[in-house]
Amino acid sequence: MLNGEKTVSGTEGSNHGGLSVNVSNPERIISAVAGGLLLYHTIRKHKAGSLLLLGGGYLLYRAVTGHCPVYAMRESRHEGSKNINIRTSVIVNRPRSEVYSFWRHLENLPLFMKHLESVREIDDRTSSWVAKLPGGMGMLHWNAEIVKDVKDSELSWKSLPDASIENAGKVNFTDTPSMGTRIDVMITYRAPLGTIGEEVSRLMTPATRHSIRKDIVGFKHFMENVGVRLS
Repeated sequence: MLNGEKTVSGTEGSNHGGLSVNVSNPERIISAVAGGLLLYHTIRKHKAGSLLLLGGGYLLYRAVTGHCPVYAMRESRHEGSKNINIRTSVIVNRPRSEVYSFWRHLENLPLFMKHLESVREIDDRTSSWVAKLPGGMGMLHWNAEIVKDVKDSELSWKSLPDASIENAGKVNFTDTPSMGTRIDVMITYRAPLGTIGEEVSRLMTPATRHSIRKDIVGFKHFMENVGVRLS
């Protein structure tokens, strides 16, 4: 879907007021949420003439009609949007093997990542993820695969093709002098809406970074207090 496939499953050839539907249902949900947030931000900052206001209106247009003029003009051409990278780290006062093992069982992640509704491990390498959208606007679903797994040292994963949002993650586990474990986390995602999507992502990145850091601190708290008893 992000790699040039924009047709909504089951609606190929359909139209909205004469316009072809070329935006997938997950992207329409994202457009609605992002457009609303963008309009709220610009109105609250009294930037009535801002291009961001126009961008918010454009995103809402995509959500309502299911039609993207940019997609229509470029058709199968993939627009090279930039990756958004978020990094954070924390020291967990538990042995490295224990910390790695708990994280490696991906179904544990929603216990401390509050934006995740569920993670289901399909097999040793692939998993199915469900995340909550802000404001109760719905859920995002995607599948991911582990691309690197070094026991007690590193775990990396990425979304599979046709994910609602292209994303990837990497966690490194290292010993500390106090017999604890330092975890370094990097989360990467690609803005799904071209130039406007990048502007929305820049606007939302501070909140997203705060949420991810809060989740990682939650992981530290969970491991040091209840995680060992549940693993």
